[in-house]
Formats: sequence, structure tokens, C-alpha cells
Amino acid sequence: MTTGANSRARSRIHGADPQINEMLELVEARLTERVQSREPLLTEISTHLIGSGGKRVRPAVTLLIYRACGGHDLDDIVDVATALELIHSATLLHDDIIDGSEVRRGTDSALHKYGLANTLVTGDFVFSRAFQLCARFDEELIEWAAEACIALTEGETMQARFRRNPAVTVEDYLEIITRKTASLFQQGARTAARLAGAPRALVEAMASCGLNVGMTFQIIDDLLDVDGAEARLGKPIGIDLRDGNPSLPIVLAIRQDRDVARTFQDAAPTAAEIDAGLRRIRSSGVLAEVRNLAAQYGTRALQDLAALPASADRDHLALLIGQLLKRAE
Repeated sequence: MTTGANSRARSRIHGADPQINEMLELVEARLTERVQSREPLLTEISTHLIGSGGKRVRPAVTLLIYRACGGHDLDDIVDVATALELIHSATLLHDDIIDGSEVRRGTDSALHKYGLANTLVTGDFVFSRAFQLCARFDEELIEWAAEACIALTEGETMQARFRRNPAVTVEDYLEIITRKTASLFQQGARTAARLAGAPRALVEAMASCGLNVGMTFQIIDDLLDVDGAEARLGKPIGIDLRDGNPSLPIVLAIRQDRDVARTFQDAAPTAAEIDAGLRRIRSSGVLAEVRNLAAQYGTRALQDLAALPASADRDHLALLIGQLLKRAE
């Protein structure tokens, strides 16, 4: 199946140990296995999303931290990485409903292809599959997964509160992405270190690393929605401006440009208005500030790695963080 091959191709860390990429392949296989249902439509919709690919940065960070902390049991950590990706996938299905998105990862969104009711129920199904995987772990790990899910829902609600709202601040934005994106990275990294048998101080250092990687990832994603190449990203740019989502480039630009602020507040901006708004954001000088903040979080993530003993896996984590930052160049 072409989409499956495409998904696997995207789930690789360039320049990494082949064994790491083999572990990511195991996650892909487990994802496909876990979305099987007695109802074929649930399987079809779940596979439509998961098979369309994704950068799989969350499972990569989880797997690498586990190994860097001395973990060896692949079955446990592949289940954790799969559960995190299932939680993320469930939120994407629900996000598409909230945003009315017609496109996801360069193809028809589940909402556009299967309708609201089917997409909503599939999101619930995928979310339940994630917690089915978590159920065999101890209470503390389940609590961490639940905390991440609570943070995700709070982040989504906070983002909705500031949608098309020019009063949004950089502090508001950072709180939104901490909850909505970085929390899942953070708890995945914390769980990986804990499962590897790391001491508590190292577990918390890895949680900090995961959070900082998540912040870096989201800030750069927001930057690319303004300054990326559609062909390279596999999706249109300007989605945040169109939908009124308070991404960092927009939050910074609306402070100094009334035209961008007007487009941000418009419930139905035209394609020409979005293009003009993107040009004004690019010429405003705020993208340098966005890149600088992403680099700050990336640097913090690299500093967190100093708590780990020297190993090839620690080097691969540093490589992955460097690859994230390179996307912003």
C-alpha cells in the first residue's frame, strides 16, 4: 500500500543507527495493528490518518531516551511510543472537526472524506486504543499519560479562547503549546526514562528535555506555516492565519501591523488576503525572533542531554534536535 510505505519513509531519523529506524518501523506496525476494529469503517478511517504519515518525532524521542537511559525491553517502549502516537492521532481527528479542515498531511482530512460523525467516533476509538495499551503499566505511568491528555484538552480550549483574538500575548501562546504539544513529548520522555530504570533526577531531566523538544517542534511548525515551501511540507501554508489560530509569527506580527491583525480577526479571509498577510508577516522582521526562540528551546533540550551518560543514543538525540532546528533555516 503506497500510503503505508510513505508513512514508513517519513518515520526515519536520517543518519541514525539502523536499529533506531527499525524500532520506528515496529511502532508503525503496532499502530496498524492497534487500529484494527470489528467495524471496518473505524479501521479504514484510522488507517487513512495513520497511513498518511507524519514526522513521528514523539516516538523517536521516546525510543531514544529509553535506550540512552539504559533500557532494553523493546516491547514495553514500543507500546508506550505507540500509545503516545495514538493519543496524538486522536487529537488530530478531533482538531479537524474543530477547525473544519479539508486537508491533513497533503490529503483529504478524515472529516472531509468521512464526515463529522464518523470522524468524531473514530477519534474516540483511537484514543481508547491508546489507553488499552497503557493499561498494563503501573499507576504512575497511567497517571502521567492521563495528565498529558488533560493538558491537551486544556490547550485546545485555551487556543479556541484566543482564536481570532488580537489580545493574545506571547505568554498565552507559550502556555497553549506547552499544554497542546509539549506535554505529550514531556510525558513520553519521562515515561521512557522511568521504564529504563533511571533514577528520579534523570527521569525529570529527560521530562525537561522532552518538553523543550516539543516546544522547539511546535515553534518551528508555526514558522513553516508562514515561511515554508508547500511542495516540501506536503500541505498548504497560511492555515493558522486563515483559521485565526494564534501561532507565534502571527502573535508577534499583529502587535505592529493592523492589516495582519485585521486578517487574523476575519472569520473568512480571502486567499488574496491570506497571501498578502503572509507577505507582511515575512517582511515585518518577526521571523528572526521566532527562529531565535526555537533555537533557545533547542539549546535547552541539548543542555538537558548532559544529564545522560555518553552513548550513541545520546548522540542520536542531539542529531534529531539539530534536524528539527535545521527545518527553520
